[in-house]
Amino acid sequence: MSKIVPCLWFNGDAEEAANFYVSLLPESRIETVMRGPMDNPSGSAGAVLVVEFTLAGQRFMALNGGMKVEHTDAVSFKIGCEDQAEVDRLWDALCADGGAPVQCGWLRDRWGMRWQIVPNAMMRYLGDADRAAAQRAMAAMMKMDKLDLDVLRRAYEGVSAA
Repeated sequence: MSKIVPCLWFNGDAEEAANFYVSLLPESRIETVMRGPMDNPSGSAGAVLVVEFTLAGQRFMALNGGMKVEHTDAVSFKIGCEDQAEVDRLWDALCADGGAPVQCGWLRDRWGMRWQIVPNAMMRYLGDADRAAAQRAMAAMMKMDKLDLDVLRRAYEGVSAA
């Protein structure tokens, strides 16, 4: 197990967020829910203070910090997807209920967390030794919010849209 565990700050809804996140991916579960032993800046005694959870095998901690803090694009979580169905499912779930698309496979969920929903093939396309193919894939990606694997593949291969 890693010694480093990202701590995500919430304003009273850490447990709701953690439950939502673990519902999205396999190898995910709530580990512990800790309640405040006394009144504190984030809530009264007995209110959820910290939720430890595992998301796709990675440990996280969700903290009800006691005030709203805005998340930024400086920290995001990338989810590599096997196919378009997985991209679509995760994109739709994370954008629901107040989330919003950004650009190039990025989105902001309803709690303000930033996510990158990226087909696994994208890294191969962008890193290919054929720089013209990589540039075509990058140019196609720059025009998208949610990534469309078929459009990206066609751009990478130099095949025009039908």
